[in-house]
Amino acid sequence: MAAYVNQTVIKYGVGFGSALAMSVSFALNKSIFWAIIHGILGWIYVVYAWLFKSY
Repeated sequence: MAAYVNQTVIKYGVGFGSALAMSVSFALNKSIFWAIIHGILGWIYVVYAWLFKSY
């Protein structure tokens, strides 16, 4: 049960985090290009943290 809860939290948390980063980026820059770049950079950080900061 705990593993399922952790996977669900991570799945929705990462999706919400990307959406939030993209919406804030668009609100500040008024550019879809930069919103997409910031969304991609968020995912790159997730992969970096998973590879190098996992316990």
